[in-house]
Amino acid sequence: MADVQFRKMTETPVSRLIISLGIPTIVSMLITSIYNLVDTYFVSKIGTSASGAVGVVFGLMAIIQAFGFMFGHGAGSIISRRLGARDTEGATRFASTSFALSIEVGTFIALVGMIFLNPLMYLLGSTPTILPYARQYGFFILLSSPFLAASCVMNNILRYEGKAMLAMIGLATGGVLNIIGDPILMFGCGMGVVGAGLSTAISQIISFFILLYMFLSGKTTSRLSFRNISHRFRDIFEIVSVGFPSMIRQGLNSISTMMLNNAAAVYGDAAVAAMSIVNRVSFFIFAVGLGIGQGFQPVAAFNYGAGLLKRVRRGVIFTATSCEAFLGLLAILGFIFSEQIVTLFRNDPAVIEIGTFALRCQCIACFFQPIAVTTNMLFQSIGKSGIASLLSAMRSGIFFIPVILILPNVYGLTGVQISQTIADILSCLMSLPFIISFMRTLQNDRRV
Repeated sequence: MADVQFRKMTETPVSRLIISLGIPTIVSMLITSIYNLVDTYFVSKIGTSASGAVGVVFGLMAIIQAFGFMFGHGAGSIISRRLGARDTEGATRFASTSFALSIEVGTFIALVGMIFLNPLMYLLGSTPTILPYARQYGFFILLSSPFLAASCVMNNILRYEGKAMLAMIGLATGGVLNIIGDPILMFGCGMGVVGAGLSTAISQIISFFILLYMFLSGKTTSRLSFRNISHRFRDIFEIVSVGFPSMIRQGLNSISTMMLNNAAAVYGDAAVAAMSIVNRVSFFIFAVGLGIGQGFQPVAAFNYGAGLLKRVRRGVIFTATSCEAFLGLLAILGFIFSEQIVTLFRNDPAVIEIGTFALRCQCIACFFQPIAVTTNMLFQSIGKSGIASLLSAMRSGIFFIPVILILPNVYGLTGVQISQTIADILSCLMSLPFIISFMRTLQNDRRV
């Protein structure tokens, strides 16, 4: 089985391999985005303040995912390179260790979050009128925290092994169940926002057990087992250091969401609700590019570990150009129909006016995202965590934080609406020198 997978990852034409791995990932990302949009859509039916709660809790989910992706991307990159070097035993050790770490950290977040639920919701950008809804929704997200974090780990290990289809089955099943569960629990059972939170928690738990089955049933090359969990500092440090760019990226996403909500809250619940809707719709568009990029990650890691640098180079070019094409098309459609899209979620004149302009700005940003995403994923996949961490920090940290602090003071609400777009453009420009310089080192293969 390991030999068959090795030949697949090192001999299949790069473009076809990225597409075959990227399509299941894109489907997974889109379904995840769709069920986030469904949450936003149904919760928005309750009221503007309830709609704002979705954006507040989105920041909480980003915190949980930050740790899940750190352990998942960290272990996944190592596992893929180990399998490229034909070290199955090492791959199993890192898979088991990262899984255990995610359960432990997810449980810790759940306990601390429930104890300090009110301060946490305010920190994430809740207003007094949004708080009751944010508390209800956030409680169930915290309840599912260990399952969400561990699912991120298993999903990424499957992708890095080149088994994106198995990852898709786990995530897609949970997503579809959440889409079905939302209206049933919210309106059929009269549970309101509590129903939305419960539906999300149930879907996350079901996804966890489906993904776990993939490992326990022998469908993977690496394994999950208690006896293979490593307690050596060196192994844990390697997982954390390689995955740290994901922690930075997701952690800063949470911080940026919090800061965006707080900046928007100055202009009322309608502004918070509008930016929440725009964030969800933007992520839906971005998910296509992210899915292609995640299809590229195992290709880059596996072939870099095998010394096939020319294949890595071809993968970079294909990923960047295909992301640009797909995101560009979706961005054009989003720009044209931005008003109708926002209206679909909340038929409130203030929300529509604020959201339409903000969504158009985000659609413009889509043209600058592919270069930054491809560059970041390349460096993380091949284990160059220092550069990857710097690149991860740019979009939602180095550039966004100063922008969101400065522009609203100068341009008011408009500053809030354009902040992420400015940060995306600057991130793209800063990524170019890194990717151009590194591409020159991928001219010839090397012996492993």
